[in-house]
Amino acid sequence: MANIKSAKKRINVIDKKTALNKSKKSAIKTAEKKFLEALATGDIASATEKFNYFEKKMAQNGASGLFHKNTASRKISRLRKRLNAAAE
Repeated sequence: MANIKSAKKRINVIDKKTALNKSKKSAIKTAEKKFLEALATGDIASATEKFNYFEKKMAQNGASGLFHKNTASRKISRLRKRLNAAAE
């Protein structure tokens, strides 16, 4: 445990940021699962709507540094391919 006051404050800040990042990552995973479920049922309209939400959130979190930009781009690209293949 830290003894210095500023170090104690940093621990609190890190805990808050960790909780926020965990929440954001969980929301992304949930959005991805909902999209994949909609795709599996064959509901293209719903899948498109859920993909648009996922894409927006993933791009925002990629830009903010929660994920690397290339990771966000890669995930979006792979899911976009699956959506396009299902729509054909």
